Amino acid sequence: MPDLLLELRSEEIPARMQRKAAGDLRKMLTDGLVEAGLTYDAAREYWTPRRLALDVRGLTARSKDIHEEIKGPSTTAPEQAVQGFLRKAGLASVAEAHVHSDPKKGDFYVAHISKPGRAAEEIIAELVPAIIRGFPWPTSMRWGPASAKPGSLRWVRPLQTILCTFGPETEEPVVVDFEIDGIRSGNITYGHRFMAPGEITVRRFDDYVTKLEAAKVVLDGDRRKEIILADARNLAFANGLDLVEDEGLLEEVSGLVEWPVVLMGEFEQAFLAIPPEVVRLTIRANQKCFVTRPQGDGENLSNRFILTANIEAKDGGKEIAHGNGKVVRARLSDALYFWRTDQGDLPDLGELEASAKKFGLDLKKPLDQRMARLDHLGVTFHAKLGTQGERVERIKRLAEELAPTVAQSISPLEGEIAGRPEGVASAAATPSGLSKKEGVGAPRETTPSVAFGDISPSRGEITALAARAAVLAKADLTTEAVGEFPELQGAMGRKYALLQGEHPSVAAAIEEHYKPQGPSDSVPTNPVSIAVALADKIDTLVGFWAIDEKPTGSKDPYALRRAALGVVRILIENGISLPLRSLFDSAYQTASYLASKAGRAFGSDLLAFFHDRLKVYLRDQGARHDLIDAVLAGGGSAPISPIVGAAKPTKGGAVPPTSHSGAPPSALPGISLTRGEIGQSHSDDLLQIVRRVEALGSFLDTEDGKNLLAGAKRAANILAAEEKKKTRVAATVEPALFREEAEKSLFAAVNQAEREAGEAIQNEDFSAAMLALSLLREPVDSFFERVLVNDEDQAVRANRLALLARIRTATDQVADFSRIAG
Repeated sequence: MPDLLLELRSEEIPARMQRKAAGDLRKMLTDGLVEAGLTYDAAREYWTPRRLALDVRGLTARSKDIHEEIKGPSTTAPEQAVQGFLRKAGLASVAEAHVHSDPKKGDFYVAHISKPGRAAEEIIAELVPAIIRGFPWPTSMRWGPASAKPGSLRWVRPLQTILCTFGPETEEPVVVDFEIDGIRSGNITYGHRFMAPGEITVRRFDDYVTKLEAAKVVLDGDRRKEIILADARNLAFANGLDLVEDEGLLEEVSGLVEWPVVLMGEFEQAFLAIPPEVVRLTIRANQKCFVTRPQGDGENLSNRFILTANIEAKDGGKEIAHGNGKVVRARLSDALYFWRTDQGDLPDLGELEASAKKFGLDLKKPLDQRMARLDHLGVTFHAKLGTQGERVERIKRLAEELAPTVAQSISPLEGEIAGRPEGVASAAATPSGLSKKEGVGAPRETTPSVAFGDISPSRGEITALAARAAVLAKADLTTEAVGEFPELQGAMGRKYALLQGEHPSVAAAIEEHYKPQGPSDSVPTNPVSIAVALADKIDTLVGFWAIDEKPTGSKDPYALRRAALGVVRILIENGISLPLRSLFDSAYQTASYLASKAGRAFGSDLLAFFHDRLKVYLRDQGARHDLIDAVLAGGGSAPISPIVGAAKPTKGGAVPPTSHSGAPPSALPGISLTRGEIGQSHSDDLLQIVRRVEALGSFLDTEDGKNLLAGAKRAANILAAEEKKKTRVAATVEPALFREEAEKSLFAAVNQAEREAGEAIQNEDFSAAMLALSLLREPVDSFFERVLVNDEDQAVRANRLALLARIRTATDQVADFSRIAG
């Protein structure tokens, strides 16, 4: 079958656009071919800085003939309807239509349309120009004399040639002929701009690739990446160094060259006094070069860097390396200046005293000076959320409030973690038992936090250190280094904090309070870092929710989803139990700018947002979505259907007074509760939710769990049917109305299970709660086998419905079993 080769050659395409553009070209062309009635076996896209190429194999030579029947209106229909049918069918008059008869509908018009297939070359010649004109470049341009004309061609960079050939391997391919804005398709391309700029005549894809390679062009972008990486590793190794690999830079560099040539440059050793992060970012951002380090050294850099040229120079690349070295030295000179300036005194210290007093800052310390300046300048965080200084005050108060809870969770014994290296969580820091088998994926393994040796403070120190870290957390925003390289916020603050003698936990928190910055980023594990990170994210979320600036659809300009997911991961992966509602309230109270806002109605909405992020997190780890929904709906979320009334109708229909024998406190008359409140409200404690999901998944893997699930769902279905009919289900059970031994056994089992499960939940022992619920398995089975719920005696029937409601109440302490599949 024929193959199609298409190349669109232009001036240099920005590296960041190449891969996506090639993918867009493949999708647009193949979708268009299929829509036109052609089929193909395979298609693959290629790209270089100067060309997008597409290889389509096994393309049919012609689309199929089309025969279709278009039904029209009745022969007695109004003329307007008939004319509409003729236009739709493309007929000149009703004489060209056929008349069909139907016993029920009578006579009606039918058009028989036949469309002959079209040659693939004809379809391609129409499709490619349309794709070029409608190509979805993020930015595009016009050029040349034709650019003055309305509707002139736009492309990311000036389009120079179009190569388009079509044909089977056994025959000479033909050029698919078309023209767009004076550019006519052909079978000619060009090699490397400098080393082989001449014309190349191409037949099909195989010789296209071979001839381009001979003309110093590596067409495959992924192969260029492999060449650069392998050569860079080998060159570094040959010089006693290790390459510091960077996937993002590798992708970018591979899009800057058609013929990669790896070279090594160098700069003066004195520049290594600059922090490695700054050196690496300077060389990466400005020169697109890789840094190296001495072999076996995991921290320090060497004064050699690796660059990728696009030409084989006659001198072996010496001048290219030398020129890059000159630029790198100039950039590093600037970085060294920033580094030294940030460690000096500011010129306006006298104006900063009020801010220093407000935050308890020491103006003899450079980082304290920068924090005082941040407050003094009144740098705006958000027009409706105040300044950065006001935000730091809020974060400090929240961090102080959070610190004791974090300290208790991370270090249950005074001084337990003193001496534990940063990044090594205690055994209690990870929820136990999370596994694929139990429905919840094991917590994601994360890389440790930045190591600072034995930095973990004792529990008594954590609150004060968290307050200090919160005050300094944003100070580096006014430094010269962060002004030049915003990516280094936090990292530079840590460096400067250590230089001025701050506690290592404070320095770590300055950097780590931004974590996690993505799903693959590690979470902070040092308690000071955790307190500040949580305070920062909670303040942000509460603030934006309070001013109604929430994420909508695909728009999230303030990265609020990432902030919420960060809170979820920090709490769960560190094993911290924290009631979010009270934290929202604290954050609201610390925000003076919200004093005029009405109420705190956003709290429930924000909690629902956290639940959504928790679902995303757990599903990514393999948890069953139905278990997550069941736990969120039960024990604290879902409003109960009308289960009201403290009495049951008697045989005669009257409603006598009753005792509350066996009823839980929540079932007493006059108390209006949700089903969730019948159990323990837990929906704002994310760690408890995870542990409930874990315990529930484990329980449902047992025979007791599976059978109890079936019984509980049967009870829930019966109750749901009654509640749908507006039946008043009594809130209490009357033992005097029991007629069967199975009723008595179930009543006793429910009382015991509800009591023991409730106690276990109070102790946060959810496995024990599930064990308590397992006591219901046999009594529930026996009840449904031997007892007819819909008894003729209405009082007995109502009492049995109330007993079923007690089953639901007991299981709802952990989860809404009706939402579980199976």
